[in-house]
Amino acid sequence: MALRNIVKEGDPTLSKISRPVTEFDERLWQLLDDMAETLEKADGVGLAAPQVGVLRRVFIMNFGEGVIEAVNPEIVDRKGTQEEQEGCLSCPGEYGITRRPKKVKLKAQDRHGKWFYMNGEDLVARCICHETDHLDGHLFKEHVIRMLDI
Repeated sequence: MALRNIVKEGDPTLSKISRPVTEFDERLWQLLDDMAETLEKADGVGLAAPQVGVLRRVFIMNFGEGVIEAVNPEIVDRKGTQEEQEGCLSCPGEYGITRRPKKVKLKAQDRHGKWFYMNGEDLVARCICHETDHLDGHLFKEHVIRMLDI
């Protein structure tokens, strides 16, 4: 495993659409392992591949119970609304109140290509939406109702 540099706002990688993963091999596994180490070191809850300079549809999340890997993720259902604080490892020191779905259903593949579904609510739903946005070239600031001074 290796730490990767987190790309910061202004880097053109963050505004591009990521390509689907088609090969579930050691290269993907290395990316996922490196992302997990990078996320832990950065003390974040989510990290998308574009944030480490890789334009592939991959993100990870960790809420303290182990890393969840999502390859080729799709949000297949959204319910309700929440307005909560969000930040981003690519926008250090910046936080805002965003409007996101309260609940989402995620469809994704694991590191071996097996499809799975996951329901997320509150923070998990926000994280799924936030990381999926990265894969489509969007930052959380596009959803901000108001920025916070923290």
